[in-house]
Amino acid sequence: MRIAIVGAGYGGAAAAKALSLLGADVTVYEQAPRITEVGAGIGLRPSTMALFRRWGIRDAIARVSSPSDYFQILTATGEPIMQEEWPEKDVFDHTTHLIHRGDFIDALLGELPDGMVRLGHRLERIDGNELTFAVNGADGETVTADLIIGADGIKSVVRRMIGEEKEPVFSGEHAYRVVIDIDAAHGMCTDDNLRMYIGRGTKVYLLPLRHRDQVSFDITALCPDSTWNPVVTKDDLLKTVEGFDERIVNITRDLDMTTVNVKAVYDIDPIDTWHTDSVVLIGDAAHSMLHHQGQGANSAIMDAGALADALVRADSVTEALAAFQATRKPVTDELQRISRQGWSADEVNDVFPGQKPASQQPREA
Repeated sequence: MRIAIVGAGYGGAAAAKALSLLGADVTVYEQAPRITEVGAGIGLRPSTMALFRRWGIRDAIARVSSPSDYFQILTATGEPIMQEEWPEKDVFDHTTHLIHRGDFIDALLGELPDGMVRLGHRLERIDGNELTFAVNGADGETVTADLIIGADGIKSVVRRMIGEEKEPVFSGEHAYRVVIDIDAAHGMCTDDNLRMYIGRGTKVYLLPLRHRDQVSFDITALCPDSTWNPVVTKDDLLKTVEGFDERIVNITRDLDMTTVNVKAVYDIDPIDTWHTDSVVLIGDAAHSMLHHQGQGANSAIMDAGALADALVRADSVTEALAAFQATRKPVTDELQRISRQGWSADEVNDVFPGQKPASQQPREA
């Protein structure tokens, strides 16, 4: 089977690994001229680590991550609200691993054969089983595939080409993400466990990356500016953490703003159909979700595993794609729903006077 994957992010790279292990002829087409991943840290859940064991790449991921025992939620000033062990610890003692996004992509792509990923390929058209790409800005190159996988993110071109016109939906939030040296964390990260501090309209995440002597410092704050890449100042950030633990304020005050990744936070509404007879969506292209549950990357990896399993069991590609959606869509629909339940009515009203929380009203692009 010839498989073309559009997008070399988490989902695309994971699908390439899983499907190549089945003996498929896989090529990944990425529009960027080089692979870069900015941002911060994420948690890989036990079920994700179990898939990596099946694929023979768990050790490669473990080398660039730190195992974590629990997560903790605290008030803005540090009083504990709750603490729980990471769920889903399994019989192989898989646990959640904390990893930098860039290290994760590098490790995944490093497990693929040379030449499997082709950079500088921007998708222009899908016509049946044919894909046409512009290559490094030049005229098109056409390839054929038995299966086309759209792993091209929240603004998926593949999604649009198969007729699923879902525009990204603004959450009413900004995310400010940066990785700092552990010494700059003012003693707030002394173990390998994630902590989230909650204040009015703001959440601050401290995710230790002790295997690289760093900390992922993330601020998520309510903000009405829906610009994809908004411009913010250090004073803006300091206002979001007013009333927080003084150490968090000091971390914010010490930030080099040129290193801070600033994004308006978007997702998409659930879509009805992820596939045609020979084209399928995975990851954010199928079910982009807000980051509050930490499930975006994990969901993309689980999609890759479920798609590979469906192809093994089914008698045809079309049957496999239907089975894949039937398995994964109920799970991701629920995760999308839960991830939108991030703020109370009072917190939303502080920023958007007179409005209900996003989870209590219809959302519009």
